[in-house]
Parts: sequence; structure tokens; C-alpha cells
Amino acid sequence: MHRFHIQVLATAAAALALMGCDTVKKADTGGLLNVGGTAFKAMSLSDSEVVAMSDDSCAAMDKKNAIAAPASKYAKRLDQVVKAMPTGVNGKTANYKVYMTKDVNAWAMANGCIRVYSGLMDLMNDDELRGVIGHEIGHVALGHSKARMQMAYATSAARELASASGGVAKALSESEAGDLAEKFVHAQYSQANESAADDYSFDLLRERKLERKGLVTSFQKLAKLSEGKEGNSMMSSHPPSSERAARMQKRLDEGR
Repeated sequence: MHRFHIQVLATAAAALALMGCDTVKKADTGGLLNVGGTAFKAMSLSDSEVVAMSDDSCAAMDKKNAIAAPASKYAKRLDQVVKAMPTGVNGKTANYKVYMTKDVNAWAMANGCIRVYSGLMDLMNDDELRGVIGHEIGHVALGHSKARMQMAYATSAARELASASGGVAKALSESEAGDLAEKFVHAQYSQANESAADDYSFDLLRERKLERKGLVTSFQKLAKLSEGKEGNSMMSSHPPSSERAARMQKRLDEGR
């Protein structure tokens, strides 16, 4: 069975176990069946469904965050940074914007929504930013972002289960877009996914004849920033940023 399917099944099973037998007996049967449907449907979400969810989730994040004005120094700089980067990914037009926040982060969704935080831009030079953005594009191109959205959808089953049993959780339908967006943005990719996205960025930069050293120094900066901190999803990466920097340096040294 696919690893993602196992994770979804585990999520549903854990939620049922936490409720206890008496609570399950008292729960609305239709509601509980709907919970199971939510978890299992996540396994088979189509590309178009994931794109539609990404549209809603990205819109929710844009509404929640302050977006850099087109004439701002951040927006103008990002425009210059991505000028030589892909204008689309997996058939979807790339839509780049800056969130004005001190957080050090960036992410991309399956619909082409790519968001870079001003805190990351303050930390990185242009070559480093391109390396990070290429990495996020890699997650989309390699299907990681789709799986991440599927997992975000699957974990919403726990909230629906609480609602079905008379719990305090609100019906997911009232805030699905925002809830999915938060789960997506704060989730972490696996070690294998992170390494594959690093390689994708490295190869993308080489193909476009762009400086690749930024991939090394960007991870070095993230490693230094994460020392003694929990960090956000970008800083608490798997494998550690220092190891990722060393692996990218090795590829540079080997000329591959």
C-alpha cells in the first residue's frame, strides 16, 4: 500500500480511537460515515480537485496576509529575481507574490501560487532566493505539493469527527479554505521530498545558466538561523539545512 494511503488510514483510525467506544456510539452515524468519506476521498483526489482546493487555499492566505504592493521594493525585487525562472509549472501559470512578514518562509501550491515572505527576502541575496524558489517549484513539479494538499484534506477528518460526535469543533465547511491553507503551509515534507526538490532546483538553475552557489549559502543561512530554535517549517527541515548545504556543495564540486 502507498505510504500516503497508510498515513490517511492511520489518521482516521487515531481519531476514532481518541473518541472512545461510548462517544462513537452516541455520535451521529451519518456524520461518522462522512468523516470516513473525507479521509478516504483524500486518497483519490484528482489533479483538478487539488488545483481547485489550492485556488481557494491560496486566496484565503492572500486575504489573511499583507501583500507587497506592485510598486514596493520587495515586489520589484521579486520580479527581477524570477525573470529568468519558470513562468509556469505543470501547465499552470506561476503567480509570484510577496507577503510582508518577518517570517522566513516560502511555499508553492499545485495551482501555480508561489508566495515568498519578506523575512526570507531580507535574509537572502538574489541567487539564494532563486535557489529557494526553484526548490518550492520542484515540490509542485514533482507532485509533492499535491500530496501535501491531500494530506491537509485528510487531517480535516478529525475536526469533522468531533463535530459529528457533538464536540466543539465547527463544521469544516465553514472554514475549509483557511483551514486547508494553514495545514498545507505548516506541514513538513519528507526527507526524500526535500532532497528531490533540492536536486530539482539545482538542475533548473544549471539548465537556465543561473548561479547555483546560492543553494549552498541559503541552506547555510537557514542552518545558522535555526540554531537553538524550533523554527518554522523551512528552518526545521528534513534533513537538516547544514546537510543539505553540504550535499549541494558536493554536487557543485563534482560538476554534476
